[in-house]
Amino acid sequence: MFNSFFVRPGWFFLSFVLWALLCICGWYLSVADLGASFSLGSLFGLDYPPLPAEGADDGMMAAYQTAMADAAEFWFYQYMLLCYALFTGVWLYLARGHRWAKWSVAGSSLIVFITWFQVQVSVMLNEWYGGFYDLIQNALGNPGSTGIGEYYAELSTVAIIIMVAVAVSVFNRFFVSHYVFRWRHAMNDYYTANWQRLRTIEGASQRIQEDTMRFATIVENLGVSFLDSIMTLLAFLPILWGLSSYVTELPLIGEVPQALVFVAIIWSIFGTALLALAGIKLPGLEFNNQKVEAAYRKELVYGEDHEHRAQPYTLSELFGYVRMNYFRLYKNYLYFNVVRYGYLNVGQFVPLIALAPSIITGAFTLGVMQRVLNAFNQVEGSFQYLVNSWSTIVELQSIHKRLKAFEAELKPLPPLAEPERAEKVS
Repeated sequence: MFNSFFVRPGWFFLSFVLWALLCICGWYLSVADLGASFSLGSLFGLDYPPLPAEGADDGMMAAYQTAMADAAEFWFYQYMLLCYALFTGVWLYLARGHRWAKWSVAGSSLIVFITWFQVQVSVMLNEWYGGFYDLIQNALGNPGSTGIGEYYAELSTVAIIIMVAVAVSVFNRFFVSHYVFRWRHAMNDYYTANWQRLRTIEGASQRIQEDTMRFATIVENLGVSFLDSIMTLLAFLPILWGLSSYVTELPLIGEVPQALVFVAIIWSIFGTALLALAGIKLPGLEFNNQKVEAAYRKELVYGEDHEHRAQPYTLSELFGYVRMNYFRLYKNYLYFNVVRYGYLNVGQFVPLIALAPSIITGAFTLGVMQRVLNAFNQVEGSFQYLVNSWSTIVELQSIHKRLKAFEAELKPLPPLAEPERAEKVS
């Protein structure tokens, strides 16, 4: 499943995690302060500005802060590109000669980088919403103070962000489609090369034709979702931490330090535990479902070539197993979905409940409130990775079990065990 496409998959993924942690720690410990010396922003008019003289007016200070933010952001992007390029270059060198190295190494790195960029777009939108809703509050509270030109100018700034985000998303989906098919291609070649040893396994044709594609697609989707959750958490948790200064009191609890972060973590842990408990039987039922479906399909296929196969009684009995397992699956999904959708719908109102004392006392503006709600939802969504992905994880477990049977069949056996295998195959 992994070795056919990735180069030393265990070391590859472990090295990525360690390198990512090193790069993140390096940025916050020292690299962020080195931009004035090493940034190439000056080539694009984004160099670090000199500190204004003492006593500078508010306009000069605002311009200085804007220029500093733009220069720091460029330096951040430059640093991240360098980190990705180093990791990809080293692994491409180590994987030279591997047929799928460019797709598994460079392709994986590109997908991770695009995921990180899309999280940064979410951060930009969060900042934009804050300023835009403050403008709306000012316009509604002081009629005539905001001109129509100013309103449309603010809207036009977000249009650029959205156009870039759309272009990147479209390219990402196109690239990921090719990436997933290459992974399926690698697995397909590996399994078909060993077809004579695998053909006796029940549902062998389905596992090669269908399960390889589904496995690659689901693993890629879950992997990207997990990375997106981690990156979103790293990006928005500091924002939510800072915005928590506006919220010092929670209903029924009273004063709590960093109240919003506290609520997001507790609510997400509660939901994850609740959904895991409600869906504990689903992986086994999904696996059994594929087994009974494969047995039924296999008998039908035999019936196409052999007149004495696929008799009505046999088909009725096999379909009875399919029916029984589906009904058990429906029943378990019934209470699982009650818990899941109930939790997700109630969760929409959790931040509003947490903000109630601060809203009543007018502790912040509408723009700040919008930024708080968006940051809270982003952090909460990151913590709820298992909640949102549980059904997909269940499906992946079922597919993994079936493909694992292939790999177990392909493992070399000790010499004394060979006669047993020959007897089993015959």
